[in-house]
Amino acid sequence: MEGKPPRKTKGTPDPVDVHVGQRLRVRRSLQGMSQEKLAGQINLTFQQIQKYERGTNRISAGRLYQFSKILDVPISYFYEQFGDSSAQTQAAHGLSDTEQDKFGSDDLMQKKETLDLVKIYYAIKDPEKRKNIVKFIKSMADNADS
Repeated sequence: MEGKPPRKTKGTPDPVDVHVGQRLRVRRSLQGMSQEKLAGQINLTFQQIQKYERGTNRISAGRLYQFSKILDVPISYFYEQFGDSSAQTQAAHGLSDTEQDKFGSDDLMQKKETLDLVKIYYAIKDPEKRKNIVKFIKSMADNADS
């Protein structure tokens, strides 16, 4: 038939699904939530969450709505920044929920180190202490150039 799009090859996740999955992983990580805990809240296995986060399984509209409520973000959060070069870079390098880092990635917000730092920072309840930490880090960055 003419005009019909070619059938997607098995084993190649759609870039939109990869991006949505990455956003799910970032938000879940920033909330300090394990894949197991997220899965338990919606009666799934953690392996299913892994598949969603890798983009190998597509997240349905209903499931995306559930994730948005659990993770306290609007549905649009999952699509933010789609089309940036970082989405394609991440699709090529894959995802990991372990201590590994994504080699070749220029997107600092996707790195485990960044996510860990942000989680720890927001675990500090005293706003004045957080403000002082930012000042301290800025002073170190400035001194690194000297």
